[in-house]
Amino acid sequence: MKQVYPVILHPEADGGFSVSVPDLNIGTQGETVAECIDMARDAIGLWGICEQDAGRAIPEPSVLSPAHEEGELVTLVDIDFDAYRRAHDMRTIRKNVTIPSYLNDLAERAGVNFSQVLQDGLKQRLGVQ
Repeated sequence: MKQVYPVILHPEADGGFSVSVPDLNIGTQGETVAECIDMARDAIGLWGICEQDAGRAIPEPSVLSPAHEEGELVTLVDIDFDAYRRAHDMRTIRKNVTIPSYLNDLAERAGVNFSQVLQDGLKQRLGVQ
């Protein structure tokens, strides 16, 4: 499910911004506008999948230009809740892999955690953290 929510960035005296998502009654913060948008997308995504998991509906945005004070910046943040869930799904799954017997013997003697090695290798290969 894709959605767009308005967010309000309020400049802070010591730099950066506090960010509010009025339709969802959540907030976050960031140092730059770009960081604020990323943080807002993450906050909205996490909030949304938690609501779904609890069996509650995710509300539609009420307006695209909410009331705000002078000096505040209003922008829109898009979120794909399904993609957010897939990207942050930390469930583990079992994979059957094959390796040469000699590597298995050496790794077992060295106390290698096969799952961790596979995860580390996949992360490196795919360029993800």
